[in-house]
Amino acid sequence: MAAKGDNSKAELVTGLNGLLADHVALYFKTKNFHWHVTGPDFRDLHLLFDEQATAIFGQVDVIAERVRKNGAATLTSLGTIAAAASIKDQDRGDLSPKQMITELRDENAALVESLKALKDVADKAGDNATDGLIDDWTDMAEQRVWFLSNLLA
Repeated sequence: MAAKGDNSKAELVTGLNGLLADHVALYFKTKNFHWHVTGPDFRDLHLLFDEQATAIFGQVDVIAERVRKNGAATLTSLGTIAAAASIKDQDRGDLSPKQMITELRDENAALVESLKALKDVADKAGDNATDGLIDDWTDMAEQRVWFLSNLLA
């Protein structure tokens, strides 16, 4: 467990709230692409983007609960989510399917790196439960990267 006066728990909470924001932002971006994809692979990509968005959204509540279980407040509004997210908005609805796939692959790959960094923070804070969940979240993000990468191969 983190020693008294150790800032590792505060760092973990900040990291978890950032992760929460990134999941909400990535959910919306993936749904945006689900709604706007066109072309000959429409059906397959429409279904894939929806499946990935659903999986991402399924992690949101668990991440928020880890923040609360660490005795802190979660993000409270769209403004706090936007301020904490590293995932950038994509307001265009006319991207090509390849552009959508590339953007989602890259955002998910960046999420994997954030998760790996957060795992070290959870370990320093002595939060074994978060540490274990991060392994699952990393695996899910890596699977999305793998699927999206293979669409570009």
